[in-house]
Amino acid sequence: MKNIILFLFIAILCVSCKRESQIEKEISEIEMSVAIERFDLAFAHAKPTELPKLKAAFPFMFSKKYEDAFWIEKMKDTLQLELNKEVELAYPNLNVVEGEVESLFQHLKYYFPEFKTPRLVAATSFVDYRNKIIVTDTITLISIDTYLGSDHYFYDGIQKYLRANFTSQQIVVDMASEYAKGYIFPKQNKTLLDEMIFFGKQLYFKDVMIPFKTDAAKIGYTQDQIDWSIANEAQIWSYLVEKELLFSTDSKLPNRFINPAPFSKFYLEEIDQESPGRIGQYIGWQIVRAYMKNNDASLKEMLTTNAENIFNESKFKPIYND
Repeated sequence: MKNIILFLFIAILCVSCKRESQIEKEISEIEMSVAIERFDLAFAHAKPTELPKLKAAFPFMFSKKYEDAFWIEKMKDTLQLELNKEVELAYPNLNVVEGEVESLFQHLKYYFPEFKTPRLVAATSFVDYRNKIIVTDTITLISIDTYLGSDHYFYDGIQKYLRANFTSQQIVVDMASEYAKGYIFPKQNKTLLDEMIFFGKQLYFKDVMIPFKTDAAKIGYTQDQIDWSIANEAQIWSYLVEKELLFSTDSKLPNRFINPAPFSKFYLEEIDQESPGRIGQYIGWQIVRAYMKNNDASLKEMLTTNAENIFNESKFKPIYND
């Protein structure tokens, strides 16, 4: 009997893998051409007399509330000059990034046929790390100076847990996060569970759209942090359930378990210092994964299903490690 069950399990697994492989093959054949325009380099190398030409090529990069004198002064600004130098040193080209973005866009086009390829532009932003990627209907802007490497001296005054993801490998991950927000409904975040499922949807979206990235990269963890989360999943889940936090509307909970932080706040000394921040996002991700595994729902349907229904129908069981 055990051999029959094992055979059936392997057969189902093989069929599933074959189907996923076929989908990825179809996605890879979608015609897609990605080129990131280097406004950062264009601005860095432009002379003041070339400003009108630059404004004509990139009108959306020049706020009308500033006169030309402002932009000319910016061209000469010492910090801007240093930014220009460091960005060009780190990114003489964006070939690798373009390849990853092309794959992301192919996946978006497959699952959302209405998706239209935007104009992609790289620019400097005086390290505005709160707006690393800006997505609109027609333009996607990459603040390239926020991806110079976690140890770059530009980031000396920024907390380590934030700058850990200021790397080129995270550009397509951050872009996928921003695109996910446009497809996730409803956006009510009243309870901790609402917050967890919102980010769980976002992370599952990345499972589908950027399958070439590791789980650690998708959530912005180190491999040690993702390993810790897996090893302690049952303990984390028990804590959230026993403390009756899932349906709580306590405004302090997002800062403890959802928002960026050096660690999550269980108020248990043995856990707090070891845990990664945003552990609620990780648990929400596993709930959404369980929901998709145990229900015949499409990606679009899941993204528009409310948090409580996803939780109730997920049959989620945490990983127990002996």
